[in-house]
Amino acid sequence: MDVEEERIALFMDYENLAISAREDLGGMTFDFAPVADALAERGRVISRRAYGDWSFFDEDRRMLTRHHVELIEIPQKMGVIRKNAADIKMAVDALEAAFERTYITTFVICTGDSDFTPLVHKLRELNKRVIGVGIRASTSKLLPPSCDEFLFYDDLEGVEAITPKKPVRKQAPPVDAAPELDSVEEPVAADTSLEGLAKLVSTTLGGLKRSAGGVVLGSQLKRTLLRKDPTFSETNYGFRAFGELLRHLSQTGIIEMSEGTAKGDLEIDFASADSGEDAAFALVRDVIGDLTSNRSPTVLSGLKNQIRKRDNSFSEKNFGYSSFLQFMKAARTRGVIQFDWDDKVDDYIVGV
Repeated sequence: MDVEEERIALFMDYENLAISAREDLGGMTFDFAPVADALAERGRVISRRAYGDWSFFDEDRRMLTRHHVELIEIPQKMGVIRKNAADIKMAVDALEAAFERTYITTFVICTGDSDFTPLVHKLRELNKRVIGVGIRASTSKLLPPSCDEFLFYDDLEGVEAITPKKPVRKQAPPVDAAPELDSVEEPVAADTSLEGLAKLVSTTLGGLKRSAGGVVLGSQLKRTLLRKDPTFSETNYGFRAFGELLRHLSQTGIIEMSEGTAKGDLEIDFASADSGEDAAFALVRDVIGDLTSNRSPTVLSGLKNQIRKRDNSFSEKNFGYSSFLQFMKAARTRGVIQFDWDDKVDDYIVGV
């Protein structure tokens, strides 16, 4: 039996998207097609609405119409007051859909404006999945963490790679001028290095194994990564699919995969001893041995700094441990080191 697909309702703060694309992406024109393609991969889009004063976006109106987007007219007559009217109309329509069309499972809110954060929270309270879409440079850093998933338009397939400009604050527009964006915070930054990826996946996998126990599936790992960081995407690290990312981590000895009970959903676990964990335990043992030969006793406080002086890439999180103490307890359990609490020094005494 096929898994029931998501039913998606799309709401676009079009002025925010169009002006952000023009000002922060080198003057490019916003194209709805990459958004439509990304959503098609996530479910069935049954409603598409865009809000704006279409007298300012004549060509855009034609483009959206070709994509079967319903255009909601919010005339520009009263300056910034009109902006609030557009936001309120979009929020009211989204909530109305949530209450009256209970078959909608996912709401897509296309904007970078933090004013929509309360709407996102309310939709999630109503047990709706919320996906956000915005331009990276003009997206408030308050909005992505509120969503179940956040897609940066700049990163979508089909969007031309243009170096974004640093956002600037705008002066208040004349009453009859085209609407301007609110001032925004600094763009959301993420660690997209492979080292950062390994640490993120290891920490998340370790947390899942501690909290849920038993088997961790690839789909479960991906959902948890998105809950931690709604902006997470394997494409940020150069991978075309999440399975490709997992294969890379398996080849580099971070994780290992095996066939799961569900077809196509692999079981994920930490790689066995050759993953480098044994080498990390050996490093700790050597550092403790050197410290013990020079002075006595060797205490746990400051030990991690001593290890990082020997290998500045060391981190217990690379192996799925939530803290250095947990890593040390694992080393003790495996007989690599020994340590016990000492009331006299009010710390752990470590040795080999």
